[in-house]
Amino acid sequence: MAESLSLRTEKSNSGRNYQRFNSDLEATPLVSELLDRPPVAASLPIQPWSESSLAVARPWQVQLDLGNLACFEVVNHQFQHQGVIFDNAIALWPSNPAFPPRSGTTVLMGAPKTGLIEAKFLHPVSSVSGFVTSPRCTVLSAYDHNDQLIAVAELTEGNLANSNSSLPANAELFLTASNIYRVVFSTFGSHLTLDDISFSR
Repeated sequence: MAESLSLRTEKSNSGRNYQRFNSDLEATPLVSELLDRPPVAASLPIQPWSESSLAVARPWQVQLDLGNLACFEVVNHQFQHQGVIFDNAIALWPSNPAFPPRSGTTVLMGAPKTGLIEAKFLHPVSSVSGFVTSPRCTVLSAYDHNDQLIAVAELTEGNLANSNSSLPANAELFLTASNIYRVVFSTFGSHLTLDDISFSR
């Protein structure tokens, strides 16, 4: 009997202790304030996980899409929003199979001056690439902000499609240098076409 009384007393005391603890919590201003506050959003940006987020960061790069240009459209500021302005260039849908496009249907051709296409960058870049077709050797020249020549790449012979050249049509001209502000694709005394132009910082 004494044992059962003792158990009832402990249970009764536990209930009183629980009630007292509850009322102490409610009476504490700090706790009740915290309970009433809405959830706080994290201040740091949280991005969903993806496999690509684990990839090594790549340099900023642009590849121009010539597909929206009309045939014989003069090309200058059409790609300014991507950081480049052209000079002496027109869009062309080649009918001559010796000058095939590399992708799509459109290439750039040097005009009104034959064999010359110039690109000026709104911000300095560190690499430039383009796929060139010409009956003669073609040179890619890069210049800094002082218009000093800083790098040169060259195709040593012509590369028309279905010719005897050791180079295929649309051979890549590529160069790298610090702070490139302007490049010129040029051939000597003949036409050239240019496709899949890209550049990176």
